[in-house]
Amino acid sequence: MTETGTERVSAHDANAATSGWRRLRIRVIPPIPPIWLVLTAVAAIVVWRDPLFAEPASLAAFLKRSAPLLVLALGQLFVIVAGEFDLSVGALMTACVVIAARVGEGDPNRTWWIILLLVGLGLLVGLVNGVVTVLLRVPSFITTLGAMFVLSGAVFLWTGGSPTGALAENLRQFGRSTMTGVPLLGSLPYAVLVVVVVAVLATVLLHHTRFGHQLFAVGGGVRAAMLSGVDVWRIRTAGFVISALSAVVAAVLLAGFAGLSADAGAGYEFQAITAVVLGGAVLGGGRGTTAATMGGALTLQALFTLLNLFGYAKPLRDSAEGLLIIAAGAYTAYRTRRSG
Repeated sequence: MTETGTERVSAHDANAATSGWRRLRIRVIPPIPPIWLVLTAVAAIVVWRDPLFAEPASLAAFLKRSAPLLVLALGQLFVIVAGEFDLSVGALMTACVVIAARVGEGDPNRTWWIILLLVGLGLLVGLVNGVVTVLLRVPSFITTLGAMFVLSGAVFLWTGGSPTGALAENLRQFGRSTMTGVPLLGSLPYAVLVVVVVAVLATVLLHHTRFGHQLFAVGGGVRAAMLSGVDVWRIRTAGFVISALSAVVAAVLLAGFAGLSADAGAGYEFQAITAVVLGGAVLGGGRGTTAATMGGALTLQALFTLLNLFGYAKPLRDSAEGLLIIAAGAYTAYRTRRSG
């Protein structure tokens, strides 16, 4: 028996319709990053260990603690997508907290111009990191490591190792206060609202603008990007500036619930890199998404919560973070080889 022309056309139309539906479904419903499945599993274990974690108040507190890391990781993503690192963000966070307390002296009338001062500091640090890395051709690992030591040393010399002053209440409200009367939830921390705003801005900037496309192009190959007319210096420097500004926002959130400390931002630079790598970004640049990065940050914070519930000390938490970096880096390298 032979297939008629009408039957062949019908089969072709059916296949085309099915293919079109699949493309539409992928476009409308983007694939879920794998890290969110890992987050679900870790969160389930946390709830099994502590059922109260599933309560709205506990979830709100968890998101409030996670807010500084979420913001910082989103900023770090821009640098890593461009093929660089930023190790100075933790020291910059500490400097911002110390400056806000020392200069502000708890006076709420000084808060807004202090925030402008901190933004100016972030711009300066980001520009210096970008200029030294791109124009002077110093590896970003060395550049930002040096910036980390400069900021840490400057804070120590200024405070003598014991920061003084006070953080104004209207400055701390961003990271500590809560909006009440929210439908369904009852209350919602201001820090969560800040994270939502930052996440939307980062997503639009990275995935839906010409700048974001150029950032991916630079991370994918500097020479090819230059031949395509991309201003590599401007793009990479902008990535460092965005990372530094995210550290300023994260510092304000951290100051809200952690208060004044000589090592407020210690370790956050490595946590941010871990979160980005867990989200599937390639350390060589050219790949990464904001949704997966946020999943990586929340997974890391959930893992820390789980280790605390089991009563493990901080050194074990640091060891777990190191293992996560190695495992995530190995997985992304393997995936890159398979796709290549």
